Amino acid sequence: MSIFEKLGKSLGVSSKGIDVEEYMNAAEMDDVDVMHEPADHYIKPVALQQQTDVELIKKELSSANIILLNISEMAKRPNTLKAVIDDLKVYVDKMNGDIARIDQDKILLTPGKIKIIKTRKAASRTER
Repeated sequence: MSIFEKLGKSLGVSSKGIDVEEYMNAAEMDDVDVMHEPADHYIKPVALQQQTDVELIKKELSSANIILLNISEMAKRPNTLKAVIDDLKVYVDKMNGDIARIDQDKILLTPGKIKIIKTRKAASRTER
């Protein structure tokens, strides 16, 4: 008897193995937030690794979600990155959304009717 079988017996797992359907249902529950009710819209982080990720980004934007795009991987291919960003700019403009670079590796994309204020205001000091 292997150590895994002994451990399984002590935890009450049968020697038949794991029921795949039961496992899949438990795996689906990992993404469920039982503490909060579902939101209407989300801010979703997306890592841009290949051009096919653009369709996922467009789908999320059309679902009115905000995208925080990590471009660090795609930045290694500047020509491809430029083409992808140009495509996303056109898409966001058509849906009346917005796009702005946050830092070297991050771009913020918003769906329709959500605009990004791109001017930075200096922090005001309260006089004593």
